[in-house]
Amino acid sequence: MPEPLIRPARPDDEAALARLDRESWSPLHEVRPEPPAPDEPFFHPTCGPDAHLVAEHDGRVVGYVRLGHPTGMPTNAHVLQIRGLAVAEEARGKGTGRVLVRAAVEEARRRGARRITLRVLGPNTVARTLYASEGFVVEGVLPGEFHVGGRYVDDVLMGRSLL
Repeated sequence: MPEPLIRPARPDDEAALARLDRESWSPLHEVRPEPPAPDEPFFHPTCGPDAHLVAEHDGRVVGYVRLGHPTGMPTNAHVLQIRGLAVAEEARGKGTGRVLVRAAVEEARRRGARRITLRVLGPNTVARTLYASEGFVVEGVLPGEFHVGGRYVDDVLMGRSLL
């Protein structure tokens, strides 16, 4: 699979993104106890298309990354956070996640952020390895922060400077 096209999300991507969210749900990376319901909206007033970059291959949505501020405080406005990343099964292991992470870093820079952070579940070693290979470092661990899939798992905080 050639490198996907990365573009800003559009309102008409909602159905494809919602489907991707349902199909990619797993307790390995999601703290929700079950997948989103089929009628659950993907976009929300505080997290609309402008918060998402989409990976597209042959006109089909195969991934997304969601960016937002970790808090609403003005003193934290210089930081953006990866608040979600999903890749369709057929696009996994082909560089789509890496391209999305790089696009998120560049978008954060474009928006004037000085730092980019994320949270990832401890057992999600594939994602943690990807983030580390893109310059993110572990900045903290909240042991046993979530009870997911019948076990307690760590919440790993990672970040990197954009300067």
